[in-house]
Amino acid sequence: MSEQEGGLGFAAEDDAPIPYMERIRDYYQGLGYGPPYRWAHYAAVPFRPLPRRLAECRIALVTTATPYQPDKGEQGPGAPYNAAAKFYRVYSGDSSADPDLRISHVAYDRAHTTAVDAGTWFPLGQLRQMAAAGRIGEAARRFHGIPTNRSQRATLDRDCPELLARCREDRVDAAILVAN
Repeated sequence: MSEQEGGLGFAAEDDAPIPYMERIRDYYQGLGYGPPYRWAHYAAVPFRPLPRRLAECRIALVTTATPYQPDKGEQGPGAPYNAAAKFYRVYSGDSSADPDLRISHVAYDRAHTTAVDAGTWFPLGQLRQMAAAGRIGEAARRFHGIPTNRSQRATLDRDCPELLARCREDRVDAAILVAN
């Protein structure tokens, strides 16, 4: 008897997560880079409890999407990977507006998605809807972009402190990272 037949709703045996970390490591090894990349992870999660109920919290959205740069080549939905569109410094934008952000500078499965619905990779509209519905206190006045430049040192020493300073300036209680 299959799991479906047993009424448990389990996925098929071959329906498993994509081992993306292994795929990325193999990809860079194939390009001739040195030792395999060592993924950063903490033994203990460096988070703290919310200071109040979620319905009373100010929430910021943090993204790895980049503002559209017309001089950097094709960047629209379904565009091929475009390293020229990368950004290297934390940036902020107005959360009350709908910015023109793009994700052509990051690796994602272009064979199985078109990335046409920006709400799937930059859910600012959904965050504002949650605030309007009272699910969160409010969306922070700004959203923030953090680069994906593959440097743990730059991320930890420069980008994270800058992002934290901006979130503190906005008196944010929590941030949602939507990594593209």
